[in-house]
Amino acid sequence: MTRYPRWKFFLLLAALVVCGLYALPNLYPDAPAIQISHSEAGAEVSDVARQRVLGALDDAGLSHGDGEIVGNSLLVRMGDTEAQLRAKDIAAATLGDNYVVALNLAATTPQWLREIGASPMNLGLDLRGGVHFLLQVDMDSVVKSRMEAWEGTAKLTLRDAGVRYRAVSVDGTTLTATFADQVAADAARAPLRQALDKLAMQPAGDSPKIVMTLNETALKEMQDYAVDQNRTALNKRVNELGVAEAVVQRQGADRIVVQLPGIQDAATARRILGRTATLEFRLVDNSVSSARLRSGMAPPGLEFFPFKGQEGRIVALNKSSIATGDQVIDAKMGFDQQNGQPEVNVTLDSDGARRMQRVTGKNVGNPMGVLFIETKTDVKKVIDEDGNSVDQMTSSTDKYVINVATIQSTLGSRFRITGLDNPAEASELALLLRAGSLAAPVSIVEERTVGPSLGAENIEAGLKSMALGLSLVLVFMMIWYKLFGLIANVALLGNLVIIVGVMSLIPGATMTLPGIAGIVLTVGMAVDANVLIFERIREDLRRGLSPRQAIEEGYARAFTTILDANITTLIVAVILFAAGTGSVQGFAVTLFIGILTSMFTAIIGTRAMAEMIYGRGARAPSKLSI
Repeated sequence: MTRYPRWKFFLLLAALVVCGLYALPNLYPDAPAIQISHSEAGAEVSDVARQRVLGALDDAGLSHGDGEIVGNSLLVRMGDTEAQLRAKDIAAATLGDNYVVALNLAATTPQWLREIGASPMNLGLDLRGGVHFLLQVDMDSVVKSRMEAWEGTAKLTLRDAGVRYRAVSVDGTTLTATFADQVAADAARAPLRQALDKLAMQPAGDSPKIVMTLNETALKEMQDYAVDQNRTALNKRVNELGVAEAVVQRQGADRIVVQLPGIQDAATARRILGRTATLEFRLVDNSVSSARLRSGMAPPGLEFFPFKGQEGRIVALNKSSIATGDQVIDAKMGFDQQNGQPEVNVTLDSDGARRMQRVTGKNVGNPMGVLFIETKTDVKKVIDEDGNSVDQMTSSTDKYVINVATIQSTLGSRFRITGLDNPAEASELALLLRAGSLAAPVSIVEERTVGPSLGAENIEAGLKSMALGLSLVLVFMMIWYKLFGLIANVALLGNLVIIVGVMSLIPGATMTLPGIAGIVLTVGMAVDANVLIFERIREDLRRGLSPRQAIEEGYARAFTTILDANITTLIVAVILFAAGTGSVQGFAVTLFIGILTSMFTAIIGTRAMAEMIYGRGARAPSKLSI
């Protein structure tokens, strides 16, 4: 009778059942779909909009699902990718600018598997496809916003230095400060040169003015910084969305590529990536008359903006800002303890906090407004000169005041923003601020679904080669080790099931082509472990041990060798994960999991099957099929 512990049999059975169950959803491929969301965060898709979209798809003769509500979005399943692309254009033309239509992939996993939390493992862009965005950085806005900021810095520097000036203006990349006389101009040169070190000061002339220009080196540095800052901010935004194996990289001088494999909420991703949302804190000027506000003609140094949610109310703000969104280092959504309204708690960096403290300290009792600036990018279908339908990018910028409050005391690095409509809007604003304000507006110049990046034919050829190699290994083990070879082959297939199940269970784990290479490698290592065990058993049989003793001694003597070999590979996998990025990390994760599962199936799995075959009877077996 076998002396092998029964709990190991149950452990093996439980591992195969659980992992097999959670590996099942991978047999159900995702279906192409379109996802429709309201352009305003938190707003739902109305039944009228749903019926209009479904009716338009019917008129176009496209096969589609009934449409299901997922969160605040409408998900309509399509028959194939070609129908999905046509449906996106039809839905966008039908609904107009009030809704965002994006491409998506809808899960087809049966409900009973979903109820136990089973879902397919995440696939990278090279296997699953996903959404591809190409973003254009507006370089003109980079220069304009930076020069306007330097204009404010110049005015503040001259005030602190006690130098009176007539005007400070900006024209392109040139900043000009005009004074009453040459004495004041000479006194302003040193403080301006120190405060605006990126600008080159022109030699003094006869007129009482100082001219400073942005040189080519500083301009290139500014543009490179804007693209890199936008790339970093977009990468943080993608991470906030929870997209695994996302790619955010620079392309050329002023473009950024964003690839989102298997995106679950493409509409939200498009809205967040295509938005440049930032804040400016400015002083409010209440001295402007109501008639002047209605006329829209702002006095010098002021700008008029509408107040959100209060139609007809206009607020006059100073042109110079106290602090801006790029000085925000943290932003969290919360609720006002008094009225329960949503708010955003903001933390500024040292420069923003110092300027906020200095300006608010001098203006206690005066109102301060929060100006919300948002740039949206939309794609519209237009007819070109040749009569073809092409995509045209349109950008629009909205500026409105979301909050006006009286400065009760000197403010520092922490304060809160109120005046938001709903928690979803507050949460999205906090996300955009927390992820980092974009240094310049971006426009989505291209959006498309991405098939496997290596091509369907290459992937099919790769899978065929993997299947061929696996088949040869199985045949070799069967011929060379007979019944024990069959045991090894069953354990090998069980190993693949456990790997897929574990990968499906781990949140955020993603399978890519390098990951498949990791699986193939672990398959070879699992066979290698079985070869070591079986050769030990053969040696013990030649030494004259009985079949049962040979099995016990073979597994016991091979265990140390297998453990040492796999520990060294585990160390390599840990180093690859710690030092690598992207696909290298995916390979390391798959390799790490595969090593552990191969040891489990090679040592426990094959031993359990051998015991079931040769250790169940009362009489000891006379020989082994090995």
